[in-house]
Amino acid sequence: MSTDVEKEMWTSKLRKSWQKNLPVEKLLPDTQPAYVASWIYLFGVATLAALALIIASGLVLSFEGASWYHFSRVGHFVNSMHFWSVQFFFIFMVVHLWGKFWMAAWRGRRLLTWITGALAFVGSIATAFTGYLIQTNFDSQWISYEAKDGFNSVGIGSRFNVTNFGQMILLHVAFLPVIIGVITIIHVLLVRAKGVVPPIDAFNKELGERK
Repeated sequence: MSTDVEKEMWTSKLRKSWQKNLPVEKLLPDTQPAYVASWIYLFGVATLAALALIIASGLVLSFEGASWYHFSRVGHFVNSMHFWSVQFFFIFMVVHLWGKFWMAAWRGRRLLTWITGALAFVGSIATAFTGYLIQTNFDSQWISYEAKDGFNSVGIGSRFNVTNFGQMILLHVAFLPVIIGVITIIHVLLVRAKGVVPPIDAFNKELGERK
């Protein structure tokens, strides 16, 4: 009786689905195909490394506050680290995105992997925009008021007030990073579950056909 009840529990179904689609050997592999040695496959990991640096430096900036990163030498350093890690993050992500586009990375039932990567890119643009708005300097003031006119012209200025510092810092520090973090985790898990996409002219043994 208890066995029948266990089969109907959502936790049991989730565990069995996880073990079927993403076993430990896929989640933490110790070998990779030879073609992964190509330079184009490095930009996904480089993007994740830049994202980790963004989060770490962003947390420090959030706790210390604007007066610290404007007037402290250490604050200047951490602020610069946050800024440049964002620049490298987008460079790596764009190369990764275009590399996978020309490799047709949605092959082999990897469409959801491609979609989550594209969503992470779009969400990152919104996060970077709100980051520029909370710099608390002349640049952020000018950008916010120019953006306000643009949002007002399409009728969403009353809902999305880019001149409201509290609203923008909430979006930049809490709301958008959580969304991007969840999408990124799903993206990485899908890569682990489906495997790294092979080059177009490579032989995919799993599907038994040339891709």
